[in-house]
Amino acid sequence: MPKVKTKSSAKKRFKLSGTGKIRRKHAYKSHILTKKDTKRKRNLTKMGMVHESDEGRVKAMLRIG
Repeated sequence: MPKVKTKSSAKKRFKLSGTGKIRRKHAYKSHILTKKDTKRKRNLTKMGMVHESDEGRVKAMLRIG
């Protein structure tokens, strides 16, 4: 039986933290940046965590556990 492949789109969007939680990037950081405050843009640069309710779906896409 062949191996189950990871979703390539999920592989690019999510990373695992050291504790096993799933990290993600923030939205709204790609264009129309002139009207956004510097503090807001700086905070959007940092990685966020995937919410508990979405973790199962993301793990299924990444084929984790």
